[in-house]
Amino acid sequence: MKRSLEKFNRLVECLEELPTIGKKSAIRLAYHMVMKDSFSAIKLAHAIENAVGSLKKCISCGGMSEDELCAICSDTSRDIEVLCIVENAKDILTFEENGLFEGRYFVLDSLDQLDISHLQDIVSSGVSEVIFALTPSIQNDAVILYIEDKLCDYDVRFTKIAQGVPTGVSLENIDILSLTRALEDRVKI
Repeated sequence: MKRSLEKFNRLVECLEELPTIGKKSAIRLAYHMVMKDSFSAIKLAHAIENAVGSLKKCISCGGMSEDELCAICSDTSRDIEVLCIVENAKDILTFEENGLFEGRYFVLDSLDQLDISHLQDIVSSGVSEVIFALTPSIQNDAVILYIEDKLCDYDVRFTKIAQGVPTGVSLENIDILSLTRALEDRVKI
């Protein structure tokens, strides 16, 4: 039977490779696409093909763009004095979707691919504050220290997003690092 469903099984395998999609979800999605709504499946296939063929990294910030320069970097109304360093281009979508930030971004991706001279060029063009919006971890703390060291010759203030206890979560469900940071970074009320 498995051989007779070779194409279906390949579709399931491909769906399983996506983040947060397990075997059962992959089977449900594949079945829905193939047996229940093939028109939507074809639309999805074309949308994926168009996105993969059209999207690239912005040459300035490293975010997603259909052009060499993304809409954020080419927007003259953005605050060029504030630069937010994020881990990946998806993080920019989170900030922008919620209208949380009016400055510019720099996507870190990885230290192996970090073009420090490009980051220095951006900072030297009038940046007065660098905000680190990285997932709290010891590794990312080391990354922050490394970047601060490389930018120490510039008149820049370094900040990072607050961290600690999320709203609505009981203390027994908080990891020790988050609880420690929340206690250390407590604020006066």
